[in-house]
Amino acid sequence: MTSHEAGESQRDAMKSLIHEIRNPLNTISVSAELAKLQIETGKPTSAILKSLDRIIEECRQCSRILTANNDQ
Repeated sequence: MTSHEAGESQRDAMKSLIHEIRNPLNTISVSAELAKLQIETGKPTSAILKSLDRIIEECRQCSRILTANNDQ
């Protein structure tokens, strides 16, 4: 493999990683906005906790993705 091909391979891997992380990050962002709205409008604590639990789970997903890619 030439250095050019190796560089392309690394760029492709980085693009794939970015794509994999973008989905959970989007969910985190939406869930944070929802939790904020739920607090502002006086929604039940259970609804807010559900949004926050979703954020926590998606953070864990990001961590799993990064760990898996670091091990490669």
